[in-house]
Amino acid sequence: MRDVAISKDEFVPGQKAVTKIQNFQLDEELFEYCKLPEVLDYVEAIVGSNIKAIHTMLINKPPDPGRKTSRHPMHQDLHYFPMKPAEKIVCSWTAMQKVNRENGCLVVLPGTHKGTLLQHDYPEWEGGVNKMYHGVRDYDPSMPRSHLEMEAGDTVFFHPLLIHGSGMNRTKDFRKSISCHYASSDIEFAEQDSQSAISEEILDLIVKQYKVPRDSVKYEDIWKIKSRTVKGHSDW
Repeated sequence: MRDVAISKDEFVPGQKAVTKIQNFQLDEELFEYCKLPEVLDYVEAIVGSNIKAIHTMLINKPPDPGRKTSRHPMHQDLHYFPMKPAEKIVCSWTAMQKVNRENGCLVVLPGTHKGTLLQHDYPEWEGGVNKMYHGVRDYDPSMPRSHLEMEAGDTVFFHPLLIHGSGMNRTKDFRKSISCHYASSDIEFAEQDSQSAISEEILDLIVKQYKVPRDSVKYEDIWKIKSRTVKGHSDW
C-alpha cells in the first residue's frame, strides 16, 4: 500500500513509497514473527490452542508529507473481520524501532473493548484518507486516551473492539512495526450489517484485481483463503 499523498506526487518508486505490506502469510521469513513462542504463549491464553493467522501487516509509516495523511483514524479492527465471537480474536503489534508520539505511536481508548462494534466510514479529512482507512463515525473525542510509546521489540496485544489509531509521523524517518491478527480456528463466520460498506469495497477490489465474477466470491471466502494455520488444527 502507498500513502494517498505520496502516490499522487512525483516520488521515485521503491521502499520509500511503500507504507504497508499486508498479507505476508506465505512469506516464510516474515511469517516467523507469527510463530514466535514469546507471542504465541499470550495468543493461546486468549484464543485457545487452535490458532489461525487471519491478517498480517508490516507497517512502514512514512514521514507526513504535510497533509496529515500519515494518520490512521480511530477504528475497531472487528470492522474488517466477518467473524465472531470477538473474544476469540487478538492482535499482536510489535515495534521494530522506538515508537513515540513524534513518529506516530498507537493511540487507544482504554475500556472501549467492552463495547460493541460501531459504525465506520471514511473520515472527512481535507488532505485525503488512505484506501480502506475507515474510522469510527461517532465517538466521544473527550474520552481518556493512552499513547503507547514503545521501545524496539515491545509488543502490545489488543481486543478487536478496542478503539485505536495512530497520529502523524512528524519525523523525517519511516516508523516500522509488524503485526498479526490471530483467531481461533473454531471461530464462526458472520458478517454484521455495519460491515457492508467495507466488504463491498474489498470485494470490488478482488473482482477488479483477479477478474473473477462478482457472484463467485463471498466476503468470508477472502478471509478463509488468506488465513494460515499457526498452531493446532483447522477445518478452513
